[in-house]
Amino acid sequence: MTPTITVFGEMLWDMLPTGKQPGGAPMNVAIHLKNFGLNPAFISRVGDDDLGIELMDYLNDQSFNTRLIQTGKTHLTGVVKVNLTDKTEVTYKIVQPVAWDYIQLTAENQQVVKESDVFVYGTLSVRSQQSRDTLFELLKLANLKVFDVNIRPPHLDRETTEYLLQQADIVKVNEHELAIVCDWFGIQPDVETQMKFLYERFNLKLVCVTLGAEGAVVLSKDGFHTQAGYKVQVEDTIGSGDSFLAMFLKECISGSSIHSALKKACAVGALVASHSGATPEISETELDHLLISNQ
Repeated sequence: MTPTITVFGEMLWDMLPTGKQPGGAPMNVAIHLKNFGLNPAFISRVGDDDLGIELMDYLNDQSFNTRLIQTGKTHLTGVVKVNLTDKTEVTYKIVQPVAWDYIQLTAENQQVVKESDVFVYGTLSVRSQQSRDTLFELLKLANLKVFDVNIRPPHLDRETTEYLLQQADIVKVNEHELAIVCDWFGIQPDVETQMKFLYERFNLKLVCVTLGAEGAVVLSKDGFHTQAGYKVQVEDTIGSGDSFLAMFLKECISGSSIHSALKKACAVGALVASHSGATPEISETELDHLLISNQ
């Protein structure tokens, strides 16, 4: 039986210079999981407006599981203004408040989380009291908890982030976010030292750090596992880390070794960066070609 994954958090439109595209790190992770052959549940909220309808139509057209996505009448569907001046370090202006700030706790989403093998959550959705309260309750029911650290200033609260780290079994973070978190504790900017600190301080099963074009490194009970990056022509890095996490989780829960999962995850992340937008569909052929050409 295929393990089940539930993802919690924001769904929105990325407003790019070329037009709008579906986005939000949790939704990106869920869409990539779907593209990789899984059927994730996704807990989020849109507004009862044209952008919300369009976003739901987009997901329904892909036969995406939308039954846990709520529709609210009091707040608009989320939008983010994306700055692509630096294609490798994309910046965001995130509108607040919006529908995904008000995700409600329901009997149904509690049951789904309780029955899921893996529960994925992030940082941004806890910027508001309502969604934060809902997430905190769901974390009490979750089995394997995966914290995808997505620091988006000014939406950052140290106390809450530490709490989310304490709840996690697995943490995925990029090197810049790792430095921000470890600076709170006075840990010097050496990636392996910082990873070891997080792993031990928060009693984690696994810490995964993405290094942009340089690849990624994982710390588990077996030690450090490293994977170099794959060279591609970068279009933009939006969604690259989200696709990495989706592939890494998919491979790990399918029984692959960390080394194998890391290799495929880095390749997928590179391929997504070679496309425009957060959720291009990456074919097995495209993935295999990149893996073979880099052996």
